Amino acid sequence: MFVRPLKSPDFVSSHLKSAEWFIGQKDLIKDRLAKLCPTEPQVSVVIPAYNEEADILRTLSSLSFSVTRQTVEIIVVDNNSSDRTIEFVEGTGVTLLREMRQGVKHARNTGLRQAKGKFILNADADSIYSPFWIDAMTLPLRDQKVACTYGSFAFFSERKGGRFAYFLYESLGDLYKIFNGRKNHAMYVYGCSSGYRKSDGLAVEGYEHPEGANEDGYLALKLYRRFGELKRIEGWKSLVWTSDRKLQQEGGLVNAFLNRAKNLVRK
Repeated sequence: MFVRPLKSPDFVSSHLKSAEWFIGQKDLIKDRLAKLCPTEPQVSVVIPAYNEEADILRTLSSLSFSVTRQTVEIIVVDNNSSDRTIEFVEGTGVTLLREMRQGVKHARNTGLRQAKGKFILNADADSIYSPFWIDAMTLPLRDQKVACTYGSFAFFSERKGGRFAYFLYESLGDLYKIFNGRKNHAMYVYGCSSGYRKSDGLAVEGYEHPEGANEDGYLALKLYRRFGELKRIEGWKSLVWTSDRKLQQEGGLVNAFLNRAKNLVRK
């Protein structure tokens, strides 16, 4: 089992700055992203965005530091944002698309159809990405037996403080998956970190899913049934870092920890 980090790495800490700070970095972000895609892209990173002005530039900045020999395009699909998301994204050099049909399924499908890369990577607009994430997630897809890769995420706090409580919470979640036998790997495929071949995604009608299903997990299930295995990518290079803001809004870590512990005991 992958041992979770007790502290946030330097590339996360260096990105814990305000949206206003990143506005002043847009030219630098644009220059770094341009170097990732001097020719036709091999990889397309698709990011749906709905009212993400607080985080979108931080996410793009983290991706701009990617270390890879592959050519990479970044696609942001705005899904009717009413804040300054579009204003912040413009001028960074990424491909900005608009999807008027509300819902992440529609945004991801638009990104999939318009992507130029052979490989598609799902990313979220409120996360910080490792410089090695792109290669960690896409290189295994060169094996035709692998239909979809997926990674894990860890929390960072917007406030000062250590990560020990999050370390325990995330580790308990990893144990739960082990005891659960990972009977259905697709349920652990998240939109913040997963990848597949574009041709395969189009062949299974992208993110279309029945009511009540999760669009990312259901796509993974369709890929598994038709094209091959789902491969979990472990290690710090593939770990995606996301803010604890939403976790706090849902009742805080204690409530989430107790709920996860109860589920584990029931197993």
